[in-house]
Amino acid sequence: MIEYSDFQCLFCGQFARKTELLRSYVDKGVLRIEWRSSPSSARSPSRPRWAAGQQKEFWEFHDVAYSKPRERNAGEFSAENLLTMAREAGITDVERFQADMASDKARSAVQRDQKEGYNLGVTSTPAFLINGRPILGTQPTAAFKEAVEAAAKTAGR
Repeated sequence: MIEYSDFQCLFCGQFARKTELLRSYVDKGVLRIEWRSSPSSARSPSRPRWAAGQQKEFWEFHDVAYSKPRERNAGEFSAENLLTMAREAGITDVERFQADMASDKARSAVQRDQKEGYNLGVTSTPAFLINGRPILGTQPTAAFKEAVEAAAKTAGR
């Protein structure tokens, strides 16, 4: 499953907090989730997710960033707050985290995600592709369960 998301998106946060069922599919080896920066998130804090991933702490950072509703463009993703989130996520090399966020590699990775999303027609968040099947916006957990199980069946799992 490819997920196009934005840390400041209210609906993305709701999805992250309410769909633990999908993680059970990951734990069973049935599903792999790839998180991408939304094409519409030019001002969103996308680089921190890349920086956290460089230290193998993406999902920990993801969980902290989405742990509670956060207001869009209200300073909740300020440089200081991002460092607090990084520490809370267990990122120990905070200096590297900061350097990675500011790097050209982070900028390029975010731009690559956004270009891919535009090319696929992603216009809002959250948006998902499960084996090519689009699921747009917040949907009931059952819609994801059905799509994952259909994909698993097709793959012979």
